[in-house]
Amino acid sequence: MPLESITDSTNHQPHRTEDGAGSRSPILANGWYSTSDLAACLRVDASTLRRWRTTRPPQGPPFVSISERVVMYSAQDVEEWLRSRRTVPGGEA
Repeated sequence: MPLESITDSTNHQPHRTEDGAGSRSPILANGWYSTSDLAACLRVDASTLRRWRTTRPPQGPPFVSISERVVMYSAQDVEEWLRSRRTVPGGEA
């Protein structure tokens, strides 16, 4: 069964910014996930994402620390991270 795009998740959509008339920075043009939103999409516990972030060196998808308690994940970065971890059975090692 093919996996749906992380941005096509039925219950958890990335946070989107209001569309400004050309005033939006490219980094804000994509969807963003909170830790709990991304954990639900990846079907892991939020503590797993926190552990990945605090491991040295950090593991998991790229993240942005907004504040001490707020961390966000770009939908585009998460999709790229997932693609980089893809394994094709029978493919070259």
